[in-house]
Amino acid sequence: MSANERPVAPLVSVIVPCFNYANYVGDALRSILEQNYPAIELIVIDDGSTDDSAERIEEALSDWRSYPAVHRVEFIRQPNQGVSAALNRGLDLARGEFVATFDADDIMVPGRIALQADYLFAHPQVGCLGGRAVRIDQNGTVLPKKTKAREVRRYDFAQALAQALVVGGNLVMYRREAMLAAGKYDPQLRVQDFQMTLKIAHAGYQVHVIPDAVTLYRKHEGGLSRNYLAEYRYGMQLLDLYRNHPAYESGKARLLTKILGPAVTQDKRFAWSLFAQIPLRQWDRQLFKRFRHLLLKRRSELPC
Repeated sequence: MSANERPVAPLVSVIVPCFNYANYVGDALRSILEQNYPAIELIVIDDGSTDDSAERIEEALSDWRSYPAVHRVEFIRQPNQGVSAALNRGLDLARGEFVATFDADDIMVPGRIALQADYLFAHPQVGCLGGRAVRIDQNGTVLPKKTKAREVRRYDFAQALAQALVVGGNLVMYRREAMLAAGKYDPQLRVQDFQMTLKIAHAGYQVHVIPDAVTLYRKHEGGLSRNYLAEYRYGMQLLDLYRNHPAYESGKARLLTKILGPAVTQDKRFAWSLFAQIPLRQWDRQLFKRFRHLLLKRRSELPC
């Protein structure tokens, strides 16, 4: 059933945390305001930006009433507290049945909210719904990437934990009741997308990922770089909450394999310590590639 066929379309709350994205936040907000879904509320949290983000936000939101699909807009400024705290503040203000979080430097694909809201409406067992990202550069030009036709991927908690599944915050739409059942975001776990994916699945909801592109993901120098040491610390802190689950070992191996991507080139000693934590029965093709890369790099650095 499409949004236009329903008597009343469920309200979708879009929460946008922003910290120092003055160059991009206007485009992000306009891409939300221009969505064709008929029941949207937009909540923007400026998390202590020190650039002109607040001014760019106010400028983008100044004519929000001219967009008939947007029922309500709220703009909050607060001292810097981190992404999880900003998302919790937005969630406290949200009234929608569904909640989409969105990054302030990306662009929402036209029709994305209607697509995901329709899917959640038709699949009440799903608490977390992801999609696919298309990469763009800082000027908005689409970057080349091979895309393969895929079907919907479906996960229960055991499957999500075994894969160390992360549904990115710029790709996701949640059922708000599922976020509340999961206990919202824990600011001490600085892997907000990872924690919410697992916590919602652990609360008994399914996690689905559709093959449709829902976000233009911006790659730029000002983007948040991936700190693999922090990702290891906080990722393991999260996984250890489920260490007694049979899928824990697999999830740990998948997380460490991901972290080994940058570690094998930037910190060989740390990389060796990660390999030592993964039992041979959990080694897969990707992990062997990481291991081969580390060996070849070490060999190339030996004196002739």
